[in-house]
Amino acid sequence: MPAELRFPRSDSRQPALKPSVAEPLAAALWCARQGWPVHPLAPGHKTPVANCRQCRETKHEPRDCPCLPAGRWCHGFHAATLDQQRITQWWRAQPASGIGVACGPAGLIVLDIDAHPAPLPDRDRLLPGIAIDDHVDLTGMANGFHTIAVLAALRGRPSPANDTSTLRVRTPSGGLHVWYRAEDSRRWQSSVGSTPGRALAWQVDIRAHGSYIIAPGTTTTSGSYTPVGDVRQPAALPQWLAQELERTGHLPAAHIPAPRPVPPRAQQAVLAAGGGRERTARLLNTVLAPVEACGQVAEGAGFTDALNRAAYTLGGLVAAGRLTQDEAVRALSETASAVRPGQERRAEQIIRSGLAAGLKRPLHTSGGRP
Repeated sequence: MPAELRFPRSDSRQPALKPSVAEPLAAALWCARQGWPVHPLAPGHKTPVANCRQCRETKHEPRDCPCLPAGRWCHGFHAATLDQQRITQWWRAQPASGIGVACGPAGLIVLDIDAHPAPLPDRDRLLPGIAIDDHVDLTGMANGFHTIAVLAALRGRPSPANDTSTLRVRTPSGGLHVWYRAEDSRRWQSSVGSTPGRALAWQVDIRAHGSYIIAPGTTTTSGSYTPVGDVRQPAALPQWLAQELERTGHLPAAHIPAPRPVPPRAQQAVLAAGGGRERTARLLNTVLAPVEACGQVAEGAGFTDALNRAAYTLGGLVAAGRLTQDEAVRALSETASAVRPGQERRAEQIIRSGLAAGLKRPLHTSGGRP
């Protein structure tokens, strides 16, 4: 274990050791050597040190600020760096500063599990996207340790709070930071609480791109951030957690091109296949043929565009009453799965986008799109 990160065990009865003013610099340099860009926090607080006067008085984007190229610490985690010389300069200028780690550039995803006393929210906010029936007894559920444990149990997994394979840090308020590293280049997004837009669980925040996490060794007026056990490195983000974070909106929406107009020849072919319900199969085969052709090539071949246009066309046919939406979705999904197995989530997004656009413009037999 690195000397600068030696602490008494947080589960022992020993009193916590108060770090000397020299220790934050050593810990900041250690974090930087792990590839985690750091920035100073105001002494005794969880927030970044204050901006310079000019930055406070002039509104501007961090990327346009002259302070960052000059090596100053304005704009919080936007100033985070791996530069050992700059880090030394910062902490020598203000030795009692805490340490913030910019999660996105560090490739970190940290579960910030809270244990704050608070009234229990509505059931649909405990585990967003997972219905909890009224008959389920919620007695005893009081904080983020409980909600993340329930989520893990529903997936047949142990709670991340008990994951001894990764770095875990006890917070002064009794919460826990569970550190993981991302295994791919996807830009996992942060979230706070169980807000409607993006949330994993009540009292479980996600620190990733767009936020920072307080490094172990930092001491505030409330206490110290102390590692649990002996592990000092983040483990890879478990696959089941990655799936839950994706389910709850912690990845940016995939870029899906706007549907192109259906070419006149394709419109004519679809319309020629029209008629009664007995011709639905023939109609679907006509529209899906370009998607199926992509199956002759392992990657590329314009799959996204072909599926998007097929979904757009079928959306128009659904709007015109030529087939049901269930029939369209099933045909598109089955075809996409056969052509690009393992890419079902991506295909689902493309289908949903194309259908939504097509439903606004019915494709009628008598005259094409109005």
